[in-house]
Amino acid sequence: MRAAWYEQNGSARDVLKVGELAKPVIEPGKVLVRVHAAGVNPSDTKRRARVPLLTGNKQQIPHQDGAGVIEEVGEGVSTFRLGQRVWIYEALVAGKAGCAAQYVVVPSKNAVELPEDVSFELGACLGVPALTAHRCVFADGPVKGKTVLVTGGAGSVGVHAIQFAKAAGAGVFTTVSRPQQALVARAAGADLVIDRHEEDVVGRVQEKAATVGGPAIDRIIDVAFGETLASSTKLLKVGGVIATYASDAQPEPTIPFLPLLFLDATIRFVNVYMMSREAHESAIAATTVGLREGWLKPTIASRFPLDQIVAAHEASETGKSIGKVVIILQ
Repeated sequence: MRAAWYEQNGSARDVLKVGELAKPVIEPGKVLVRVHAAGVNPSDTKRRARVPLLTGNKQQIPHQDGAGVIEEVGEGVSTFRLGQRVWIYEALVAGKAGCAAQYVVVPSKNAVELPEDVSFELGACLGVPALTAHRCVFADGPVKGKTVLVTGGAGSVGVHAIQFAKAAGAGVFTTVSRPQQALVARAAGADLVIDRHEEDVVGRVQEKAATVGGPAIDRIIDVAFGETLASSTKLLKVGGVIATYASDAQPEPTIPFLPLLFLDATIRFVNVYMMSREAHESAIAATTVGLREGWLKPTIASRFPLDQIVAAHEASETGKSIGKVVIILQ
């Protein structure tokens, strides 16, 4: 089968290879999926750059998320699943190989039925971003009637956080970095979009929140925890929650203890790969509803054929893409 892989950590240009590898063998409880598309996540590129290969692996096929068609089922899996269109999540957590190949074997639960009217390209965008977003929004209870702030609302997680929160009856504010991102965030359903480079985020949120019956924010879904912590403490209601899944610019931030103490605040750290089975199942069910009802819509930034996987990784790593970078295999 045609596949991409690396044999050591390093830059995409230095270590990624594309060629022929043996087709994986089906195992009990698992399904063999012919992959049509794979999504590129930041965790995929970071893993390639610095996470050592699994013990016993001579090469690593990357990419946690993908979409395709089930062609074989292992012992214990219903033959009803044969021919089913699916989206795949956490392929590398579940096994030794990812979705940057024509075929991948994953546990049956990691291949979720994809509605007929949703393309494989969109399906490949779901896994990490949609499941992370759902956990951030709902881990601390329902959000109906609450006000939610999503930082980085045009990002892959941010877009889905807006969509989940709006569908659940929340008022949603969001921050972006440039006008093109504002268009994406508005299309996702945000009630207020703030350009953090051009506007006073705290002032704009406080002004808008006061007009909808609340002085501040109930939940903050945060992509830049260290950078935004100072403003978050000014916006969060007493008893509010900051759910954060990234802090790249300040990976070891200083916590302002007293302001958070007097807010009786909760800081929730969300790592999709460490989520409980129950949290996964809840997020998958909500994602399925959103896809079927049409309000959960990933944003695709660009598409690359498998032979151009280096360019795909580099495009994702620049941080300039609005939406997901997708690799097309079929």
